[in-house]
Amino acid sequence: MSKLQQDAAAFKSVMHRQDLVSWRRGTQAASTSTATTSTTDGGGDSQSSPPAKKKRPKTNVVYSQPADTGTGTNVNTQLVYAVSYLKNHNGPIRLDDLAAYTSTPVNTDPVLLEKFKAHDRVVYDPKTDLYSYKSDFTFRNKASLLTEIQRQTRKGGGLSVRALKDSWKEAPAAIEELEQEGDVLVTRTTKDGQLRMVFWNEIKPTDEAGGKRVDQEFLDLWHELKVPNEVDLQKELASEGLQVTAAEAPAPKPPVTKKKGKRGGAPRQRQAKITNTHLRGEIDLSKDYAPPGK
Repeated sequence: MSKLQQDAAAFKSVMHRQDLVSWRRGTQAASTSTATTSTTDGGGDSQSSPPAKKKRPKTNVVYSQPADTGTGTNVNTQLVYAVSYLKNHNGPIRLDDLAAYTSTPVNTDPVLLEKFKAHDRVVYDPKTDLYSYKSDFTFRNKASLLTEIQRQTRKGGGLSVRALKDSWKEAPAAIEELEQEGDVLVTRTTKDGQLRMVFWNEIKPTDEAGGKRVDQEFLDLWHELKVPNEVDLQKELASEGLQVTAAEAPAPKPPVTKKKGKRGGAPRQRQAKITNTHLRGEIDLSKDYAPPGK
């Protein structure tokens, strides 16, 4: 037999052995799977493999935010809902309609109804059996709004735009129109420019009465002026023959004297009382004594 034939025979025997091992492993796996299935179907025991765990489906629920439960069941919460709706409602309303719109038992719950009637912002008309919201102001148009602003300005103050909005939703838009017409003066927030306070413009910008807006050129010149520092300011005043106003000197404080017997003073020297009087004359008890030879 040649060398090539020997190598071919050895290769075939190795492949035959490999196929036999694979066949045995497949047979053992199939028998194990069949035994496990039959054991599970027959009631099984503690040695059977546990079933695979099912993965929970992912949901997009945000648990940090409370769920919308409507008006709730608490009487005070339902009272807030009812009063808030009455505030935003334009005009009086029947109690049954209010209960239907707010989904609250304000018409059937005696405790809630009593609290609702006793609220300081709720007005009840027994003649018409209607409920309405009591606002700080009663205007409902731009002319009445301007009259209220004039009345308050004559007293020496302005009006809060937020308070005006609580009484009338269209108040901010009406105030902006009055500002464009030159009837009112408005202050705004620095951050976002929202309306803050409103005042009546007593000097309306007209050709006869004056009160026109200052030209932008003069406004720019005014803002370009810079106040010098303290040292240069004194020099500028001295060159003009002026002097800085002296601040009022504070009144001198009286010296603080320590009372006797208080802590912090010099300690007093107390004379020791000699009780060993039988040794007087032999030993000086006022001095340190040490026996001789020590």
